[in-house]
Amino acid sequence: MQFAKRLQPLQSNVFADMDRAKAVALAAGRELIDLSLGSSDLPAEAHVIEAIAKSLYDRSTHGYLLFHGTQAFRQAAANWYAQKFGINVDAETEVLPLIGSQEGTAHLPLALLNPGDFALLLDPGYPSHAGGVYLASGQIYPMPITAANGFLPVFADIPAAVLAQSRMMVLSYPHNPTAAIAPLSFFQEAVAFCQQHDLVLVHDFPYVDLVFAETENWEKNLLNPKSLVPSVLQADPDKSVSIEFFTLSKSYNMGGFRIGYAIGNAQLIRALRQVKAAVDFNQYRGILNGAIAALGGSQAGVVNAVSTFRKRRDAFITALHSIGWQVPTPKATMYIWAELPSSWNQNSVEFCTELVKQTGVAASPGAGFGKSGEGYVRFALVHEPPLLEIAVARIAEFL
Repeated sequence: MQFAKRLQPLQSNVFADMDRAKAVALAAGRELIDLSLGSSDLPAEAHVIEAIAKSLYDRSTHGYLLFHGTQAFRQAAANWYAQKFGINVDAETEVLPLIGSQEGTAHLPLALLNPGDFALLLDPGYPSHAGGVYLASGQIYPMPITAANGFLPVFADIPAAVLAQSRMMVLSYPHNPTAAIAPLSFFQEAVAFCQQHDLVLVHDFPYVDLVFAETENWEKNLLNPKSLVPSVLQADPDKSVSIEFFTLSKSYNMGGFRIGYAIGNAQLIRALRQVKAAVDFNQYRGILNGAIAALGGSQAGVVNAVSTFRKRRDAFITALHSIGWQVPTPKATMYIWAELPSSWNQNSVEFCTELVKQTGVAASPGAGFGKSGEGYVRFALVHEPPLLEIAVARIAEFL
């Protein structure tokens, strides 16, 4: 049986590899502390669950849901952006519901790339960004990001020959895996660069709310509905080249519900909608009703999530420092991006494989996020501080 060549780059990824390593550790009787996957362990809010539960008894929600039936959700998304970023959004032409932002980053290349075209991706970066390009038979030009540059790409380093064949650039800040954030000035530079070179600017934006204000009264700042980090659309208010993806998985702990949306340039939204129409309809209407409740209702759950992950971050960083592993304190996301001790410097896969095998602590190897991620490991803060401290104690024994 013969398969398409585009499947070859998709044969392995960081999460599948670690899933196998975790299975081996469990089979050997290890007690697993899984810090490898950024799936929030916090619950969705009660008013969200109530909206979904109520929908189950409404027979009108049981059929297929086409685009025009999603209008209320699209309007809720547009209102959310207006409140958080001061951006006016046309819910009819500039918003598209998605099954999580990953669907958007995977399907958009099908609308933009012809075989052989380049996509400019962050290195390290989230693996699904590359997967969508491979499915579209495109080529990837990795833009290295390093600590020396604040984990921001240097656009001037992209070769002219690559730019001539490039059709899109994918950014994502706050960044997974490095937890870096980007200022508005950087997005303004990126928009100008993409306008100059006729590129579509794609911004994956799942961690917009998981940002930690480094002030004395940080708990009070959580009550401010305005974002602490910029949207790419603030740098491109006319939506000339930009599209942004948001998921409710992180801010609202709705990962399993698979709900997100694209927002931005109307032509890009229409093109992505054409691809989506060939693949699926939409989610169950009840899930959209829950998302409407999340976006438009009480934001206490978001406040709680930010506070929870901040406390976990501080506990984990303190524990690492106590064992002599000096890592910087991230300003955002639910991750710790840690440079490996020198003895493991260029072998993050072996480090993570042996760590889970010997201790039951699972982490993600930096190499799984791209060539420039080698020498690092990512820890996801998806457990409470006491268990995170136990994980660090096991790491100390391993080291």
